[in-house]
Amino acid sequence: MGWCMNRASLRMRFGQWVEAGLLRELDAAFACFLMDQTPEASPLAVVLAALCSGQSGHGHVCLTLPELAADPVVTLALGSAELRNVDIRALVESLAGQDVASFYRALDQADFVSDGGTSGPLVRQGPRLYLYRYWQAERRVRAAIFQRLGLDVGCDYAPERARAWLDALFPSQHAIGLDWQKLACANALDHAFCVIAGGPGTGKTTTVVKLLALLQGMALARAGSSASGLRIRLAAPTGKAAARLSTSISAALHPLQQRSEAFMQAALTMVPVAVVTVHRLLGSRPGTRRLRYHAGNRLPIDVLVIDEASMLDIEMLDAVLVALPDQARLILLGDKDQLASVEAGAVLGELCRRAAAGHYTPQRCARLEALSAQRIDSRWQDVAGTPLDQAVIMLRHSYRFDAHSGIGQLAQAVNQGDLNALHAVRDAVHTDLGFLALSGVADQHFDDLLIAGRFPMGSAVSQGLGYQDYLRIMHDSRPEGEHEQGALDAWAQAVLLAHGRFQVLCALREGPWGASGLNQRIEHHLQVAGLIQARLPWYPGRPVIVVRNHYDLGLSNGDIGVALEVPDPRAPARALIRVAFPKVDGSKGVRWVLPSRLPEVETVYALTVHKSQGSEFERVVLVLPEHNSPILTRELLYTGMTRARASLIVVTAGMRSVFDEAVRAQVRRASGLLAG
Repeated sequence: MGWCMNRASLRMRFGQWVEAGLLRELDAAFACFLMDQTPEASPLAVVLAALCSGQSGHGHVCLTLPELAADPVVTLALGSAELRNVDIRALVESLAGQDVASFYRALDQADFVSDGGTSGPLVRQGPRLYLYRYWQAERRVRAAIFQRLGLDVGCDYAPERARAWLDALFPSQHAIGLDWQKLACANALDHAFCVIAGGPGTGKTTTVVKLLALLQGMALARAGSSASGLRIRLAAPTGKAAARLSTSISAALHPLQQRSEAFMQAALTMVPVAVVTVHRLLGSRPGTRRLRYHAGNRLPIDVLVIDEASMLDIEMLDAVLVALPDQARLILLGDKDQLASVEAGAVLGELCRRAAAGHYTPQRCARLEALSAQRIDSRWQDVAGTPLDQAVIMLRHSYRFDAHSGIGQLAQAVNQGDLNALHAVRDAVHTDLGFLALSGVADQHFDDLLIAGRFPMGSAVSQGLGYQDYLRIMHDSRPEGEHEQGALDAWAQAVLLAHGRFQVLCALREGPWGASGLNQRIEHHLQVAGLIQARLPWYPGRPVIVVRNHYDLGLSNGDIGVALEVPDPRAPARALIRVAFPKVDGSKGVRWVLPSRLPEVETVYALTVHKSQGSEFERVVLVLPEHNSPILTRELLYTGMTRARASLIVVTAGMRSVFDEAVRAQVRRASGLLAG
């Protein structure tokens, strides 16, 4: 394929690449529009514009041109299936024959590319090519973060009072070494922007509850007893994550309120429990990109905490920072190793890329030691540590997975890409971890596992698994006849709690081992077992996930509910279907919704790992497909595994090598956020 083709030939090429799956129709239409508007632009520049647009669909903020010139296959994440396509192979060969200077020349001569000084569809900044909206968002985010890093908020409190509070909140010396939770609280006192990162069970929620109490305590002491305290808001990217954070904060607050000293009680009562989605916080309006809160109408808050920050994309964080008052604190919580956002950007991963080694300056260490009475070892210190390094603390001890936990060992091996450790964990026997290699599509062991909880190894990990648990509670505990609403609510709560204990997760949406195929399979076997009657679309026991926000109903994308049969209030002898959802306000209540009023929903016996982010389940079955896929990555495996609190079974539908190949594959999103 040469670069001297006419517009008709180029249009044909775009159609071929869309058909082959390299580009979306949107990307091709965008490139054709640029070609029509600037006919003098070279075909190479138009193709690079199409690829840049296509990269945003894969979560990249930009297209890194030197990487594209050096290795188009890796940069465009092309697998063996794509490379078998003659049209994609021709493109790869043509790109590989170019040097990066030719890319720069073609783009610099195209009228649709600027250096950012003027608005236009695309921006080239050095080696990176951006869609203008992502370049603008990234630039604003970088400026806003470093502006906040430069604020001096450490003068807002008396160090001796902060020490007293920290000692009261963390009364005992950590037996395992440094108390990173205490250090995170001490560190956040000095920063208007900070990140608290950590894996599952490291105590991120506990830490932030204590931090908010600490901040309220310092504010009350500064302003006097008549003060109303700081205006604190809590948010998460999805409704499910918001609900879980609300529940976790309520659980973390209770023991603190029971044992805290008198001087802490007022501050603890001012720690909020309600959590909203980021979109709702900003005042998102359906059908438009306009928000209620923006640069001209700032959020009325002093402190904002965003949980599950790995799911934040670059434009969402940009909108938050634009709407945040200049002096307000922003605290991000999350696991840097989880899957990044579906949209463009991997903000938390970038902000935390040096977190594992600390890189704290001697001055910062001295400050933290004075506040926390802990000595920070030299291995965490770095005289050349950046301002961002000082604002990031990583929690390092998991209280959920101890040294003997199979889930913890497997997650660590996957996270580190250590195949030897992975194989050792897989070959060992663990009470919380099992592996099932399927012998074929109709593997009876797999169906027994999903329905009845029978696991062929007979280990402790198999106890209590299966979807029959919540369905039996639904059948056996249903209130009969006329009952108070409270009885129906209690029954629904029991069903929802049981349903939330077990979840099948998968990597793909389509195919026999994707969400669609597994949902059909599970539904069929549950019906054969007599546990459901799925003759109609809505039937008792059908679990559904909301796939579009519906704030009028108090439902958000990612909320999971179960359809239940309840008496018709106008004729109790007649039954109606209502869908029960857990309330997200921390009350443990139930929200009943008519199926006809629901936004788009999907059956959710099987859930993709992407959709599971922000959720946790007691027991998880993680199903890997027969063949490798670009979606299968180290981050996806890690995210899926760590949704499990108590037990995990990894099911491989094909060769064991699929697991190993996924561990080798890492998500590397192109960005210039920290490039200066």
